[in-house]
Amino acid sequence: MKMITCTERQHAVAILDIFNDAILTSTALYDYKPRHIDSMTSWFATKLTNNFPVIGLEDEQAALLGFASYGTFRAWPAYKYSVEHSIYIHKDHRGKGLGKILLNALVDAARERGVHTLIGAIDAANSGSIALHEKNGFSHTGTIKQAAFKFDRWLDLAFYQMILDTPLKPVAG
Repeated sequence: MKMITCTERQHAVAILDIFNDAILTSTALYDYKPRHIDSMTSWFATKLTNNFPVIGLEDEQAALLGFASYGTFRAWPAYKYSVEHSIYIHKDHRGKGLGKILLNALVDAARERGVHTLIGAIDAANSGSIALHEKNGFSHTGTIKQAAFKFDRWLDLAFYQMILDTPLKPVAG
């Protein structure tokens, strides 16, 4: 297994497959319909434009096992040091410790880029993701009750946060 930087050309289809499985079978994504391959062009463009990492883990045959990234938390300038992250593992490779590897790599990438706060928005029933975040230094900062409706039930959205010691010299504006 090796850690890589995902690219649109090499990984868009694999990332889309992981996204669409999460949409159709879980509450990891509060979305209803599978995404189309065309959506990956703007997704990767946003990551590139904003210097947001897309970190992946590949097996020996270069199959994508999982990936992690972050993006804008809120679109106003004063939030520029806060990001919302996500980690997705291929359905055949969950429970093998890949989430921890990707989360640690994401935290390192955030420090390198001067991020101050990493925020995870996690379905409150997703005990695996919650445990991963708690074991790796994230704190529960609140839950929005009945934030979404999927699979004929209301879903609570829990927020987990890690505050980093970066940037060294934050600036307003």
